Amino acid sequence: MDATAPRQVGLLRSALLPDGRLVDVAIDGDTVSAVAPTGTLSAPDAVTLDLGGRLLLTAPAEPHAHLDKALSADAIRPPLGDLGAAIASWSAHATTMTVEDVADRARTAALALLAAGTTAVRTHVDVLSGRRTVADAPASVESATRGARALVQVRDELAGLMDIELVALAGPLAPDHHVEAVLDCGVDLVGGAPHLAEDPLADVDRLLAIAERRGVGVDLHTDESLDGPVTLDHYARAVTRIPRDERSGLQYSAGHCVRLGTLGPERLAEVVADVAAADLGIITLPITNLYLQGWQHPVSTPRGLTAIRALTGAGVRVAAGADNVRDPFNPVGRSDALETASLLVSAGHVTPDQAYAMVSDTARSVMGLPAAGPVTGRRADLLAIAATSVTDAVANASADRIVLSRGRLVARTEVRTTVALPAPVRAIAPVPA
Repeated sequence: MDATAPRQVGLLRSALLPDGRLVDVAIDGDTVSAVAPTGTLSAPDAVTLDLGGRLLLTAPAEPHAHLDKALSADAIRPPLGDLGAAIASWSAHATTMTVEDVADRARTAALALLAAGTTAVRTHVDVLSGRRTVADAPASVESATRGARALVQVRDELAGLMDIELVALAGPLAPDHHVEAVLDCGVDLVGGAPHLAEDPLADVDRLLAIAERRGVGVDLHTDESLDGPVTLDHYARAVTRIPRDERSGLQYSAGHCVRLGTLGPERLAEVVADVAAADLGIITLPITNLYLQGWQHPVSTPRGLTAIRALTGAGVRVAAGADNVRDPFNPVGRSDALETASLLVSAGHVTPDQAYAMVSDTARSVMGLPAAGPVTGRRADLLAIAATSVTDAVANASADRIVLSRGRLVARTEVRTTVALPAPVRAIAPVPA
């Protein structure tokens, strides 16, 4: 991967929109200022890119990553298994990590996302308290904040290229003062995994209380199992009770929500109604949850996904992300939103257009980011890809891509393919009579 400085772009020529129009797109700073039929706009003093008919889309946004864990699988060599095995192997490795190690892997993973078109990332970062039981002494504050300090460093380094939001992932045994210390490092939201606690509902309340004290939003790992407790409705009702003026500008979301996909119709309807009333953003994570869930069910293995269609049918914003990439929780992953979109079509039974919206426009909404895309007045976070339609883009995921973040060219990948063809069939001479 070659490095280059970002360039401000003033005009995109010959861009194909999903509705079939071929257009020029003018950009003023970080905003799309005009969209018109190709050949009708000009910007003589600005950088102009000819897209050559590439499909122009809203750039993807990754609403749920773990950059502190990314690319650690080779070092950990974790066993194949379910969520419990992944947590155990990661916890053992985490005690050996340095700030520099975490930052190096996180930076590499973030730039891979950017190269594939993702211009905004929300990443969870572990509160590294080091406790496995209540009796174990917690780590020092300095140790607990290693991951946070690494990711704040990477966020600052890449600020001119992409937007990175940080969530403090507090395990049930992470003491409040460790969570507060991580927030003090510059982390943006409170997170956690209450379904893993001895008292899941109490842990939801604890994390919401921390967020209220700090005046920040919340993004929880929620009900990441095919059975067991349901905390999503409790979380949703608690958010609904927060006065609207106090919620203004704050984001509340829930990731995974796998248990929701296994509930019966009546209970499902109850929880979905609570989620809709709270306007919680839901983030489904097909790659990792299809891998982690269902190991105990060798026959008719259930899907590890939330109830996507029930949620969207109720008007809930459902975004999608990749979650883990090549770590104990997922040994594969290409850091490409089109991989997530393709799996949503196959496993989530949504259309390619719906799937792409879940990894772009809806993801940005759940993350609290301004709307983007090739529409006048929107943020110029754009992906141009060698494709003829959204379905073609999701199906083939061409690596030929041009990426703009806030109107600046930040990544370009060009592909040249040569394919051997069979030699022409020689004409067969007629046999003499």
